[in-house]
Amino acid sequence: MDLSRYDACMDQFRQTILFTDVDGRARFREQMIVLDQGTPQSRLSELMQSGGFQLRQSPVGFRSEFHVSPHTQWVFILQGQMEIGLQDGSSRTFGPGEHFYSADLLPAGAIFDPQVHGHWSRQCGAVPLVTLFVRG
Repeated sequence: MDLSRYDACMDQFRQTILFTDVDGRARFREQMIVLDQGTPQSRLSELMQSGGFQLRQSPVGFRSEFHVSPHTQWVFILQGQMEIGLQDGSSRTFGPGEHFYSADLLPAGAIFDPQVHGHWSRQCGAVPLVTLFVRG
């Protein structure tokens, strides 16, 4: 697990967000979620709503085409590694215990253009990818 995602004093949680920028292209950004609930020994964020969850297994060699997320969702990597690639050629890889919040939605009124919109994802390494999707 990447402990750099947690503030040293444990009062904040670093959320990685995949989002659609004003130019319609997918980008990553970070924001902090305050952990101001619970007890000093067990810091919690405020309760967040969700619309259900799905588990997915992707075989070794899986790679998607460019696509946008159908809805906002947290993506938690349970097994294997998932690489997310953007239109600008950059990518990020997430491993077991890591996550990102996918808000890479098609801009209102836009028609999907795989040369502009979205991201691709792929399984990396010799272990199948297992992910948990929690709808936002």
